[in-house]
Amino acid sequence: MSNDDNNGSRDRRRSDGEDDAEDASPDREERTMPEGSQDGEEPDGNEQTDDDDPWRSPGSTIEETLAGNGESPGETFDEDIDEQPAGGDEQLSDTHGENEEPTIDDLGSDVEIDAEIEDDPDPEDLLGGLKIDSTEEINIPERLVDQVIGQEHARDVIIKAAKQRRHVMMIGAPGTGKSMLAKAMSELLPKEELQDVLVYHNPDDGNKPKVRTVPAGKGEQIVQAHKEEARKRNQMRSFLMWIIIIVVLGYALIIAGQILLGILAAGIIYIAFKYASRGSDAMVPNLLVNNADTKTAPFRDATGAHAGALLGDVRHDPFQSGGMETPSHDRVEAGAIHKANKGVLFVDEINTLDIRSQQHLMTAIQEGEFGITGQSERSSGAMVQTEPVPTDFIMIAAGNLDAMENMHPALRNRIKGYGYEVYMEETIEDTPEMRRKYARFVAQEITKDGRLPEFTDDAIREIILESKRRAGRKNHLSLHFRTLGGLVRVAGDIARGEDAEMTTRQHVLAAKDRSRSIEQQLADDYIERRKDYEIQVAEGYVVGRVNGLAVMGEDSGIMLPVMAEVAPSQGPGDVIATGQLKEMAQESVSNVSAIIKKFSDVNISEKDIHIQFIQAGQQGVDGDSASITVAAAVISALEEVGVDQSLAMTGSLSVRGDVLPVGGVTHKIEAAAKSGCDRVIIPESNKQDVMIEDEYEEMIEIIPVSHISEVLDVALEGEPEKDSLVDRLKNITGSALNEGASVAGPSSPSPQ
Repeated sequence: MSNDDNNGSRDRRRSDGEDDAEDASPDREERTMPEGSQDGEEPDGNEQTDDDDPWRSPGSTIEETLAGNGESPGETFDEDIDEQPAGGDEQLSDTHGENEEPTIDDLGSDVEIDAEIEDDPDPEDLLGGLKIDSTEEINIPERLVDQVIGQEHARDVIIKAAKQRRHVMMIGAPGTGKSMLAKAMSELLPKEELQDVLVYHNPDDGNKPKVRTVPAGKGEQIVQAHKEEARKRNQMRSFLMWIIIIVVLGYALIIAGQILLGILAAGIIYIAFKYASRGSDAMVPNLLVNNADTKTAPFRDATGAHAGALLGDVRHDPFQSGGMETPSHDRVEAGAIHKANKGVLFVDEINTLDIRSQQHLMTAIQEGEFGITGQSERSSGAMVQTEPVPTDFIMIAAGNLDAMENMHPALRNRIKGYGYEVYMEETIEDTPEMRRKYARFVAQEITKDGRLPEFTDDAIREIILESKRRAGRKNHLSLHFRTLGGLVRVAGDIARGEDAEMTTRQHVLAAKDRSRSIEQQLADDYIERRKDYEIQVAEGYVVGRVNGLAVMGEDSGIMLPVMAEVAPSQGPGDVIATGQLKEMAQESVSNVSAIIKKFSDVNISEKDIHIQFIQAGQQGVDGDSASITVAAAVISALEEVGVDQSLAMTGSLSVRGDVLPVGGVTHKIEAAAKSGCDRVIIPESNKQDVMIEDEYEEMIEIIPVSHISEVLDVALEGEPEKDSLVDRLKNITGSALNEGASVAGPSSPSPQ
C-alpha cells in the first residue's frame, strides 16, 4: 500500500466520521444566531458609529478624500467596510444551516468508533471487544476536544472554562495532554468576538501612541485605505514639486540667466517637499494585531517567552532626530498577551517566567488591558508607552508539581480566584471502553503524522499492552501519550522502511527496542560492563552480600549489589554508608534494628554497621525500596549466614518486619533477568503490577513475600542456621506476620 493510498483511506475515514457525527447530533440544525444578529443585522460587536469611527485619527484627512460626490466625511468609508451581503433572514438561515459548526453546548458526548463491538467483551481482549482488522476502520473525531483520551475531569473543566471564560492551571507530568487541552479550548471559543488592534500616531505626544480596536478583518482595510490616501497625497506633492522646480529652473535659465542659483533653489525646494512628506507617512496606522484570516479563537503558546515576546515591545530607533527617525507607533510590537485577546494564552512551565513578567501577567489578567513599552532600559523604546491594549484572554498555565514552588503566589491566587486548578492523571483504570479509546489513539497518531502505514489489530494490542506495562499499577493504563505516540511513530517508520503495507506486531516489538530511552540504554550498558569485570555475582552464597534492585529514570532498572559488614565500635554504634546514600541506609537499618534487638544476642548499639552500594553513587537509588536488601545484608553479616547470589530482591520494610509495596517492579524484575539472576523477591502487594516481557518469563522465577522472615527463608544458606534464625524471627514478631497482608495491602508503593 502506498503512502497516497494511506492518506486517501484516512481522508475517507474522516468523511465517514463527519457523516456519523451529524447523524448522532440531530439538534445541530436548531442553532440560534448570536444575539443582535436577527433580521439580517450584524451583531452589536460589529456596529460602528461616527463618534467612534476608527478612521478619525488625529491629523488624518482621509475622511475628506473618501467623502466625494457630496457625501459626508466617513459615510462612504463606513458603508464600504460595514456593508454585508443582502439576502434577508432566509439567506442568513440557509447559510447558517449549511456551514453550521458545533458549539460548546454540543460537547460532552462520547464519539463512537465506527466498528462492530462485542456486547460482552472478554476481559482478556486487549481491544475491548472491538472487531477490526486495522486502524483504517476507526473514525477520528474532527474536534480536538473529542480526541482527548483519559483526562475526563480535565476535559470537563476545559469545557466549563470555555463557556464561562475562566482561567485554568493544569499540573501534571510531561506528555499527559496539557497542551492538547489548551488548543482544544481555543476551538470552543466564538470567533465572532475577535478584534483587530491599530496603533496611531499621537500628534500631541509622539511617545504616547493611540490605540484603536475594530472588528476582525477591518484593520487591513483601514491600513490599506490610509496607505492609498498617503500615496495620493505624495503623488500630488511630487507633481507640484516638479512643476515648481521646472518653473524656477526655467526662470533662472531663460529670464535671470542665473543657472547655478536656479539649481540651488531647486535643491532647496526638493528637500523641503521631501521633509514635509514625512508627516503624511506618519499618519498611516500600525496594524498591531491582525485577525483577518483567523478561523478560530487565537491560541498563543508563550512557554519560555522573554519579556518582549510576552508583554510586547517597542523597537529601538538608531536615528532619533534629524528627520530620519521612525515614528514611535510604527515601532510598537504586540506581545503574546495582546495577540491572545479573545482567545487562549498557554504558558507551560509557568515557573520559568521571571518574577517581573509574572507580575505584569497578573496585571493583564486583572485589568483586561495592558500598555506596551520598551522592555530594555537602554533602548529608545523605553520612552514610549502606548495606551492600554486589550488583553481579554483565557490563561492556561501548566507545569510539573515543582512549578508551584517557584510560581508567584499572587499569580496562582489570581488564577485560582478566577478559574480552576486541575491535576492531570498519569494512569486510568483499565476497562474495555478505555482499550477501545486507546485503539482510536493509535489511529489519531497515524492521521496526525500522515506518513505511517495503518496498524494491524495485533499491533494495536501490543501498544495497549505496553501502556499497561508503563502504568506500573495493576489494572491501569498509562496516560503518558507523548511517549506512547513516539512508539507508534517508530514502529510505523520501521514498517515504512521495509515497504510493508501494514504495521504489524513485530514492527512494534522492534520499535520497543529501537526507541529505548537514554536511561534504558545506560542501564543495559551498565549491566554489560559489570558482567565483563565480574562485579555482579549470580551464583553461590556470600555472607553480607545481597543483590538489590533499583530504577533509572522512569522505564529502566538495574541490579544494585549491597554489601554489609558489622564491626565492634570504639564508641556509640553508627551506620556508615558510602556517599549520599547514608540517609537511606540509616532508615533501612533503623527499621530492622527493632527486630534484630529482639531475636539476636548481639548488642548492635556497640557495633558499627558498614554498608556499601557497589558502584552506585546516587543515581538510580531513592526512597526505601532497598530496605529489605539492606536488612537482609545486615542480618547475614550479624549471623554470618550466606545469602544466595542467584537471587535479587526489592521491597520496603516496616519496623514490624512487614514487606511493603514499591514502584517500578516490572523494570526491576527485567533488570534481574538481564543480570543473570534465577529468582527475584518482590512484595506480595506488587504481584499484580508485574507486566514483564515474554522473553523474560522463562528466565526468572518471581517470589512474592509479605514479611522479612519469608525473605530470609528464601535467601539465606544452610538449613540448621537458617531455620533457627527464621523460627526465632517468627516467634518474636508474633502476629506481625499474620497481619502483614492487611497492612501491606492498602499501602501505596514507595518511591523506587
